[in-house]
Amino acid sequence: MTSKTGTKKKSRRQHSPEFRAEALALAEKVGISKAAQELGLHSSQLYGWRSRARTKRDQSDLEQSQAAEIARLKRRLAEQEEELAIVKKAANILRQEPEVKYVFMGEHQGIFGISAMCRVLQVSRSGFYAWRHRENHPSPRRRRREQLDKAVNEAFDARKGRSGSPRLVHDLADAGHYHDRKTIADSMRRQGLRAKAAKKFKATTNSRHNLPVAPNLLQQDFTATAPNQKYVGDITYLWTGEGWLYLAVVIDLYSRLVVGWAMSERMTAQLVCDALQMALWRRRMPTGVIVHSDRGSQYCSGSYQQLIKERGLLCSMSAKGNCYDNACAESFFHSLKVEAIHGERFATREEMRQTVFEYIEVDYNRTRRHSANGFISPEAFEAKNVA
Repeated sequence: MTSKTGTKKKSRRQHSPEFRAEALALAEKVGISKAAQELGLHSSQLYGWRSRARTKRDQSDLEQSQAAEIARLKRRLAEQEEELAIVKKAANILRQEPEVKYVFMGEHQGIFGISAMCRVLQVSRSGFYAWRHRENHPSPRRRRREQLDKAVNEAFDARKGRSGSPRLVHDLADAGHYHDRKTIADSMRRQGLRAKAAKKFKATTNSRHNLPVAPNLLQQDFTATAPNQKYVGDITYLWTGEGWLYLAVVIDLYSRLVVGWAMSERMTAQLVCDALQMALWRRRMPTGVIVHSDRGSQYCSGSYQQLIKERGLLCSMSAKGNCYDNACAESFFHSLKVEAIHGERFATREEMRQTVFEYIEVDYNRTRRHSANGFISPEAFEAKNVA
């Protein structure tokens, strides 16, 4: 190539990466100037190659450091995800005795690492392995306790997790396992079994109206010496994906049997009339029964009062704003919601209807032990005491 001045411009030689690497190695040994002279290069070329090589090396070191940090963070993230999964699985046993935690670890050791479970549950590896050894070589006392725990667990499941130690004592006794309440409570605690918890009561009916009200004939005396002496009624609301479903019940205070019930999308006077009508049909049209309720407009309505009058019943109503005057009905709703409703999701009113029906007619009336009945069910109490 010839320039405008007529002089020929000398083209720079191209060098492979291998050549550059070896040239820099020589320069490290003898110095830049001497290496350039021996290789027929300009010193500036070697300085440039060395600068670029150092930059590339620094970038490589940074990338390696970043890769190592990313790997460390990924390991830590995996550990935290595992620990979170353990917490979700073991949330109900985090405050339990170590042996309860060891049971969980034994059941999940194929899913989670032993070390991770020990960290989350705050127990030692040596303690877990010692427990596992004891499990494989149980003492006679241990075998007896395992048999008790199994019986308690089966009884608890049979009651759908609704019964605590007072009721389970009687269930187990019926099955031939005689233990006191403390022993049953200890077994439940070991296994992390807890009956469904209570929720705060909230009033449902509206007593702000100008309709006439009846006197309080019950006066918080919830005892009865025979069926069809005293009934109590009330309304509650139950949420579904389609909206509210209202439930009205009538309970015979003699046995706490739910003798009448009705459900509707609306909280109307017809709802309470239907519940009372079911109770009368079920009890073969008794007369002279005290029928107690709150002062809600449904119970003060003309249609409900007409039904009371036509059937020869005695209407009784709670004092204004006193929920204790109708405590038995509220206690039933408490049991229903705690044992069958809370924690569940109902997409439709029909699903809720079926659940309420089964709770009343299958569980509550027929099998649920009631403390007022000496821990037997309402139907069993009446079968035992009514000729």
